[in-house]
Amino acid sequence: MNVTTQLYYRYRRISKAITLYLALSGPGLVVMIADNDAGGITTYAATGAKYGYNLIWFLIILVPVAYYVQEMTVRLGAVTKRGHAEAIFDAFGSFWGWFSLIDLMILNWLTLVTEFIGMTAAMRIFGVPEWLTLLAVCLLMGLIVINGRYWTWEKIALAFCFLNLIYIPAAFIVHPSIGQIMKDGLVPNFPGGFNGEMFFFLMANIGTTIAPWMLFFQQSSVVDKGMAEKDIPWGRVDTWLGAWVTIIVAVFIVVLTGTVLIGVEINDAAQASEALWQTDRYVGAMMAIGLFDAGFLGAICISLASSWAFGEIFGWAHSLNTKIKEAPWFYANYFFTLVTAGLVVLIPGAPLVLITLFVQVVAVTLLPAALVFLILLLNDKPTMGEYCNTLAQNIVGGTIVTTIIFLSTCYGLSALFPRLFQ
Repeated sequence: MNVTTQLYYRYRRISKAITLYLALSGPGLVVMIADNDAGGITTYAATGAKYGYNLIWFLIILVPVAYYVQEMTVRLGAVTKRGHAEAIFDAFGSFWGWFSLIDLMILNWLTLVTEFIGMTAAMRIFGVPEWLTLLAVCLLMGLIVINGRYWTWEKIALAFCFLNLIYIPAAFIVHPSIGQIMKDGLVPNFPGGFNGEMFFFLMANIGTTIAPWMLFFQQSSVVDKGMAEKDIPWGRVDTWLGAWVTIIVAVFIVVLTGTVLIGVEINDAAQASEALWQTDRYVGAMMAIGLFDAGFLGAICISLASSWAFGEIFGWAHSLNTKIKEAPWFYANYFFTLVTAGLVVLIPGAPLVLITLFVQVVAVTLLPAALVFLILLLNDKPTMGEYCNTLAQNIVGGTIVTTIIFLSTCYGLSALFPRLFQ
């Protein structure tokens, strides 16, 4: 076989692998990038403005953490063909099933409020009133989900994922110091020491990188897409790539605000956009566009996670491959959650900034319980078979849960005893 023939067959193999990946990709990329939602953008922007580049190392550590957590949902969904809510009910009974579902619904609704806060704030920078943004978003999200095809919805979601990368060129425009980033950002350090504020930021960054809704969304997405056990390796690749993309974007947001807004008190991403607008209108506009995209992407995923979970528990038809008349309660829940969360933004005097930051901390506080359920489900040998968790995977999962509980406890103690960690 000559060199030309060898190159041709190698090209064919690579081409087939890429084609197969593109066909099976989606759940991992979408869930990971969607986690860079409006609340996430606010958290990363505030982190950069407060600590500069100093916590970049902490974000990088979250890449394998996010991957290991979400990879378990790929295996669980592909093997059981059940969504996460249904799996918990079947394995642990109705008490723990309702406990996890109620937690999910409350947190998802609050998180959805933060997405609308981000979207309306971003469009306000361009002079668009809140009510018009709310109306346009609801109509657009409605058109996306009622087409009756999961694949169509997923490809539209991936297009919005691509727009999330706008923060990368924005960061390059402000000319950050690469040397300073390497010096301050890659060496573990806690500027200001261990105190309540530091714990808050660490927890907020964990909470916006790994959230309970992500477990429910990705597992249900794997099921709705129809992925089988043979597709698990591709699901892992998709999730690993998504984990890297979401953290890379987060790092660039920290670099952007850490370069231009260091020392500025940032309460939300819209405020960061306005401040950047004063420095460079193009960068400010890019930040605002990215914020709207983040909120929109988060909203379409979180609202679906809730509707999928409800459909699984009540036995309703709950697939994007069904029409409205075939799954009326699935779509009714979707639109009810969407509209009620959006209306909160229109309430005069609502503490929108407080809600945004509060949700990130609540998310990481509730995360350990969700992770314990997930790990236990992955250790069910009769159900999972060869895809059951290994000892190493259990150690990693247990370490993640223990670390989050430790940080949550430290934050609580620092709130009660402010001088404890000084």
